[in-house]
Amino acid sequence: MLSSFSQPTFSPLLANVHSHASELFEKESFLGFITNSTLVALCVLGVVMWFARKATKNMTLVPHKAQNTFEFIIEFLYGQVEGIVGAKQAKLAFPLLGTLFIYILVSNWFGLLPGVGTIGWGESTGPLSIKAAHDPLLRPPTADLNATIGLSISAFLVWFFLTIKEVGVWGFIVHTFGPKGGLKGIMGIAVAAVFLFVGVIEIVSIVIRPVTLSIRLFGNIFAGENVLHTMSDLLAGQGPVMSFLGSVALPLPFYFMELLVGLLQAIVFTLLCSVYIQLSTTHDDHGHEEDGHH
Repeated sequence: MLSSFSQPTFSPLLANVHSHASELFEKESFLGFITNSTLVALCVLGVVMWFARKATKNMTLVPHKAQNTFEFIIEFLYGQVEGIVGAKQAKLAFPLLGTLFIYILVSNWFGLLPGVGTIGWGESTGPLSIKAAHDPLLRPPTADLNATIGLSISAFLVWFFLTIKEVGVWGFIVHTFGPKGGLKGIMGIAVAAVFLFVGVIEIVSIVIRPVTLSIRLFGNIFAGENVLHTMSDLLAGQGPVMSFLGSVALPLPFYFMELLVGLLQAIVFTLLCSVYIQLSTTHDDHGHEEDGHH
């Protein structure tokens, strides 16, 4: 019976995916902070940086394959971001939004590679059997709530910086709580009270945005892990041959679904961040025009 990290096993994780990352080293050691999701996060970061370096190291007027692919991705993403936040904010927001999309997409798809989430250590009774104590060596970072919270907080901080830079503190307060419509008298007071209440709701919505962003991403990727491992486990105990064939054939259709889910979740996360920036950095031009007209 295996009970330590000294003897690895190479078997499916039978529908028992931990909701938390597992430490790879002793907590008291120098590398105690590294978990299986941290390890994959570093791998994803290395892959993205390596490809970016390869594509931009020797750029030419006639682009080579890596440069051409990289330019296509960046130009396409920049066009989408610019269409949402505007040309001015796109220059400031794209470094964050483009990085978020690429990193989340690669992280989601990295979790579908053979061995990620299925090679690890734990109690085993045979080459095709694994107990609940199994700890995978590799875990996609977006299936770790700590990682998705970190991404959401980073997006929130950049959103706050861009908002204050564009409209200022007072402008943000007026934009959030200020009455619209230019009404005066009793109706103006009533409308002001309504917009004050709406502003409070808006502040609550802003505060919980990092929570909803992180949980949405984590929940979808973590659920995908469970689906794949559950399908791998359907024929467990039916003999070595059937167990092996079931662990390979049954999850296969769901891999295509998870490829789509991984792409959609990267789009949704980035799109929502873009919309948040657009909403808070847009000036109330109509109100200013009315004031100037009067």
